[in-house]
Amino acid sequence: MAIDGAPSRLLSVLVASLLGLLWFVCCRHLSAEWSFNEQYNYGWFVPFFAIYLFWLRWEDRPKPTAPVWKFAAGLLMVCAALTLLPLRVFEIGSADWRPLGWAHMGAVATITLSLIYLTGGAAWLRHFSFPVLFFFVAVPWITPIEGPIVQNLMRIIAASAAETLGLFGIPAQVEGNLIRLPRGLVGVNEACSGVRSLQTSLMIGLLFGELKRLKLVPRLVLIAGAIAIALVANFLRATFLVWIGSSRDLAAISQWHDLAGYAVVVLVFIGTMWIASGWKTARNEETTSAKSGDFPILPSISYLPVVALLFWVVAVEIGAECWYRIHERNLIARAGWSVRWPESASGYREIKIDNEVRQQLRFDSGREARWTLAQNGQAGGSPPGGAYLFFFRWNPGSGTILRARAHRPDICLPAAGWAQIGSGQLETYNINSNTSLPFQRFDFVKQNSNGQPLRAHAFFTLHEDVAHETETGAAANAGLYSNWDLADRWRVVRNGIRNRGQQVLEIIIVPPPQADDSTVEQQFAELVPKLIEPAK
Repeated sequence: MAIDGAPSRLLSVLVASLLGLLWFVCCRHLSAEWSFNEQYNYGWFVPFFAIYLFWLRWEDRPKPTAPVWKFAAGLLMVCAALTLLPLRVFEIGSADWRPLGWAHMGAVATITLSLIYLTGGAAWLRHFSFPVLFFFVAVPWITPIEGPIVQNLMRIIAASAAETLGLFGIPAQVEGNLIRLPRGLVGVNEACSGVRSLQTSLMIGLLFGELKRLKLVPRLVLIAGAIAIALVANFLRATFLVWIGSSRDLAAISQWHDLAGYAVVVLVFIGTMWIASGWKTARNEETTSAKSGDFPILPSISYLPVVALLFWVVAVEIGAECWYRIHERNLIARAGWSVRWPESASGYREIKIDNEVRQQLRFDSGREARWTLAQNGQAGGSPPGGAYLFFFRWNPGSGTILRARAHRPDICLPAAGWAQIGSGQLETYNINSNTSLPFQRFDFVKQNSNGQPLRAHAFFTLHEDVAHETETGAAANAGLYSNWDLADRWRVVRNGIRNRGQQVLEIIIVPPPQADDSTVEQQFAELVPKLIEPAK
């Protein structure tokens, strides 16, 4: 991959086409999370910021130097390109698996930085690294890392807001990231989301640090300042919303909710910009003499590797699509079912689905309800004796499996103050002599207002409309499509499975204190046949 002599506009266009296609495919994969998850809505701005930062770097780029480690750079680029095929195949079948986003971004960044190094040597690699690596702020955090951080911060903010309101004589009790008032519950943020401005503040801190070209320590100070402003602003937002709910009514909160959220982002932006204004802007003094309006012709590298990479990226997309289409030739319909809502049960009432849940899940049909189990006989907000049912349906071609995975009990219940204490294996429950469904059980616990422990047992199932003819019967009902572990994800890819219609059902039982696990299990087994209506 040696450097050729004369610059070439054609080669520059080929390189730009290669990089444009690489980054477009990566952004298309990440955009699903940017769209449905409010915490990552800012991801739509990151590509434009990255391009702008790269252009600023281009205007004061240093003189190119000859690359020393040509073979190593070429080898890295080839290895990264080869990983694109399995990544794309996995992404189509398992779009909600966040490590794939990090691996995909790593491969694209490696190819980009390798091309930069082969073009301008170490000087260019150092100079252009930040705009490329800046893109990582748009990649959703891996759930085991994001979950504890976001949930703990939410609880700290909720507790701080409740204590502050108590100083002003407003009775408030913390329940997870919710605050209970005499009028009802107020969410510090929706139960299935986190501190939406946390990741945004990280992006803003990095952005202003690059615009000012700060050294490492000032950049870290700027990022810390942006995060601190975000946390304080979220505390003020939570306190304000709870005060609105207490002084007026809970319905008034929705009128201020979004405005308060946008105000947090504005405060972070202005506050970070003010902190950054205290440092002088640094620029590279050893730059080329290129004018900002010049066509950005790159020093030429060999045509062959660029053209080969471009064809490979196109072949990867075609090959990944063909893999699933080939496996979809023998699809057969699975036995469908619907929910029989217990409208005549004691204490039955519909639960209004929150607008933000609708925006996130974007289901074609959905419904929530609660009632009192006959043998328990004690109703209320979350007391023992209650049963809850959540059902969402996505028609074929209307979305991806990402949305169905966004409303699981192990995601939403901890955000509402429940601590998960266990999850069982998938177990099959009989509906009738011809139909059975697999459910996974999740167990949770929390304390009520009197300090007594409450237990909740959530049963969750995800149903796909179609199956391969070799995976019918017991195999089709054994949790094959659960996508909760690496083995399931591998089966999805190996068998070429993607969304062809799906629905999720979640049933939560909050038993009385004296009920043991076997009683709950028996109760659920008796309840399921009454709630499921097999398709005829």
